[in-house]
Amino acid sequence: MKRKKILALLMAAAMVVGLAACSGGGDADKGGDDAQTTDDGGEQTTLRIAWWGSQARHDATVEALNLYEESHPDIKFEFEYYSFDDYFTKLKTLVASDQVWDVFQLGGNFPEYMDKIHFLNEYVESGIVDTSDISDSYLKTTTDTEGNLIGLSLGVNTYGIAYDPAIFEEAGAELPTENWTWDDYNEAATKIHEELDIFGSSTFTPGSEFIAGCSVYVPQCGELREYSFFNLAQDGMGFDDPQMLTPYIQMRADMIKEGSYPDAGATAEVTNIENDFLVTGEAGMTWVAINQFPTIYDICASEGRELKLAPLPRATEDGPSGIIPQSSQMFCVSEDSQYKEDAAEFINWFVNSEECNDILKAEIGICAAVQGAMIGLGRTKVPLVLGFLRIWLLRYIFILCTESFLAYYSVFWGNLFSNCAAAVIFLIFLAKMRWEIVN
Repeated sequence: MKRKKILALLMAAAMVVGLAACSGGGDADKGGDDAQTTDDGGEQTTLRIAWWGSQARHDATVEALNLYEESHPDIKFEFEYYSFDDYFTKLKTLVASDQVWDVFQLGGNFPEYMDKIHFLNEYVESGIVDTSDISDSYLKTTTDTEGNLIGLSLGVNTYGIAYDPAIFEEAGAELPTENWTWDDYNEAATKIHEELDIFGSSTFTPGSEFIAGCSVYVPQCGELREYSFFNLAQDGMGFDDPQMLTPYIQMRADMIKEGSYPDAGATAEVTNIENDFLVTGEAGMTWVAINQFPTIYDICASEGRELKLAPLPRATEDGPSGIIPQSSQMFCVSEDSQYKEDAAEFINWFVNSEECNDILKAEIGICAAVQGAMIGLGRTKVPLVLGFLRIWLLRYIFILCTESFLAYYSVFWGNLFSNCAAAVIFLIFLAKMRWEIVN
């Protein structure tokens, strides 16, 4: 009975966390008004929408909403933006009162809100939601076991460890490698703490790292695909013995006790990725969802610091990575909405529109997504090569060749050229890369 309670607790907590690391800070931010007519006197629909995320995602999403309103004068948005915890506090209130936003964002905790999700199947069949350019494997990330399309994914994500090489070097700690282990991680964190009197490792949203660590550690035990955190039906655990988690939980407890990892009080200070202890220089590394990495990289780069990204440690050097790229979050249509078709049409535009994605890529461009995904899959040489080509070689060559007639515009166009060229090179790498399908 005790074992079942432990597994049930882990499963419930994991559903709440999902990939909550995609969250950011900020108070609720509302936009829109109660106007119900267009400039030409036509009827106007107000769609209520809400999301959580980083400031970069907030700014990009608002810009996308403004663009949609320009091309759809019959639609007006009333939007709200929250930190991860505040978002679900508000959502629970709306669920209780049957007033959930018309369009709302969910992550791995979607089972808790299934009664409030209006499936998209009918809109796919009618053509309002176009999935013709979306692969079946991508659609499966937001499809339940009965074939119901819960929402449309806004991106694929996984975990990694962001770190500051300069801090590691100053402390004399070993840098992360492609197949480093949890022992290596622990030793590096301890070394950094002892030598510099800062945290060896930080965390993201309070409690999220613990569940993320458990969900990754279980698949790392045994042979490839022998264990998983959830079973294939996603209605139970993929392992029976909670003692499998003892080494990871004990390591984490020891790190907190020695001070190389923040305790609950310190962790509560990390309200968003922008004020993570790694960003503030109070930690040598941190857990991160790969779509967050560009945000903290840019912040630190503006201060003259260069961060790097490593895959999560493994239980054994030659064992499974335990990493599975999955949907980071999705937009869903609310069962409470009076404008379900309008909401579905917007979600279709948000995911499929090139104009919209030109705006949204400001938060996570193709190269950042590609490099993060490759790291999560253990292909660390690919992002290393792409990063060198994109940031140094291609951009530098372009600027040298064009600065005589483009002047300072060569820097802007150099960024565009290097990103596009690196993306093309990646596709060539992808075609040449050897992949194995594991059944």
